[in-house]
Amino acid sequence: MRKVIVNSTPLIALCKVNQLELLRELYTEITIPEAVFQEVTAKNDSVKRNILENGAWIHVQSVSDTIDRRMYKAKLHDGEVEVMILAQEIKADLVIIDDNAARKTAVYLGLPLTGTVGVLLRAKEKGFVPKVMPIVDSMEQNGLYYGLQLKEWVRNQAKE
Repeated sequence: MRKVIVNSTPLIALCKVNQLELLRELYTEITIPEAVFQEVTAKNDSVKRNILENGAWIHVQSVSDTIDRRMYKAKLHDGEVEVMILAQEIKADLVIIDDNAARKTAVYLGLPLTGTVGVLLRAKEKGFVPKVMPIVDSMEQNGLYYGLQLKEWVRNQAKE
């Protein structure tokens, strides 16, 4: 089984467009650090309900090495810090994270990386969704921002 660590933004984005199930379909199960769990369940909303209802395949795990947190705190939020530490501790096969500073940190650390858009492209490739762009547009309508360059790249990759 692949070890997949997911940060809060991909979880929130997929929940808001009713596509959280794509993570289960693609990866069977995922792991989120404790700080990510706290972040996505802080508000009593549909994201919290989705995460709690899907608890069987979403595993919450605490990081062991809390000393490493200080090393990342300057640029990253608590959830992102724990994603980096946990990914290294369990030798993750994939990290799903969207924040630019966190992505740069993951690349620097040599962590295998994708983002929400990468998940959507893989889901289309596997036949779990017919089109990617309507989901991206819906995520934008729900508060996420994707620049024109990224949207054009996604459109080309998805051949839409």
